[in-house]
Amino acid sequence: MINSKFRMHKIASLIITVLIISSIYACTGSNSDNNNEAETPISFYFGADLSYVNEMEDCGAIYKNRAGNVQDTYAIFKNEGANLVRLRLWHNPTWTNYSNLQDVKKSIQRAKNQGMHILLDFHYSDTWTDPSKQQIPAAWINQIDNTEALGNLLYNYTYNTLLELSNEGLSPNIVQVGNEINPMILQDGDLVWPIDWARNSHLINKGIEAVRTIAEDKNETIEVMLHIAQPENGLWWFEQATQNGVTDFDWIGLSYYPIWSDYSLNEVQTPLTTLINTYNKKLMIVETAYPFTMDNADSANNILGNDALVDGYPASQQGQLDYLNQLKLVIENAGGQGLVYWEPAWVSTDCSTLWAQGSHWDNATLFDNNNQANLGIQFYNASLND
Repeated sequence: MINSKFRMHKIASLIITVLIISSIYACTGSNSDNNNEAETPISFYFGADLSYVNEMEDCGAIYKNRAGNVQDTYAIFKNEGANLVRLRLWHNPTWTNYSNLQDVKKSIQRAKNQGMHILLDFHYSDTWTDPSKQQIPAAWINQIDNTEALGNLLYNYTYNTLLELSNEGLSPNIVQVGNEINPMILQDGDLVWPIDWARNSHLINKGIEAVRTIAEDKNETIEVMLHIAQPENGLWWFEQATQNGVTDFDWIGLSYYPIWSDYSLNEVQTPLTTLINTYNKKLMIVETAYPFTMDNADSANNILGNDALVDGYPASQQGQLDYLNQLKLVIENAGGQGLVYWEPAWVSTDCSTLWAQGSHWDNATLFDNNNQANLGIQFYNASLND
């Protein structure tokens, strides 16, 4: 009788345990459409800006992994260890069919199919923005002198874009409010200096507010990044920005190309550490690259020439890999949490850019001139050991 009671008690306990586990699973499953919460937290982002991939593939590019086998481009990066894809978004780029919202949706889905996180880069322009230009979208230009109205346009565009992505299960993990926003954003033609911070801070904060609001409305985790070209510019820019009320962001994003920076690879840890310690924000290098050859695969001149080389890092596949591994070490030692390679798949094709036929980056991709993944792509392998 005692054994019978014991068995009944044990069975009842097992039933209760199963019900508790089922209840927990059901609660967890209720948020299964929240892609961001379902993904594993990442301590260091090993990223690739793959904004050009859809266009290159439409232009006939076929990518091969290191074994020489043709494979889905996103799968190549995932299998090597990449855990983040960065994608640019233009407002209404009538001059191209790429980097618009529909193209970005396709890219985000491809990245999510591989289980990678997404960094979405709002340029707030119909074309490229950078330290030399911040061209306002044509649709907004009639409000360029009305800061309040312009801020509302920026807010609504950011919010509605993220809402549409969320509704389709395509929410990014991190959002850049602008691209290389060293100058004041949303200008027309020649840049105005100095920065009008009353205007600039209002506009940037409206973008940040839109990200925060959609994240709250959809119960998602979406972090905010502000992106400046070159660490030395980050030092003065973030000082001015925070003094003028731009403080609600999670990430400091930087472009770092030694050719255009005041800081060599041996020196760049200092400004990175300063930025992290001063503002208590996470930091990621969201753009860098290094040539694996000085050869030019087509008639489009290479942007990175001999003057882009760093002593001790030759223009070779091993030199490229060594550069990336060293920069990653520098970022980690400074307390940073990510490194993104800019356009590692912008290979040479018969298609044209705004400036020439082919690619201006073919000597700095992570694929050789036969579109086979080169030695440099092994940089991502380090994430597999984290």
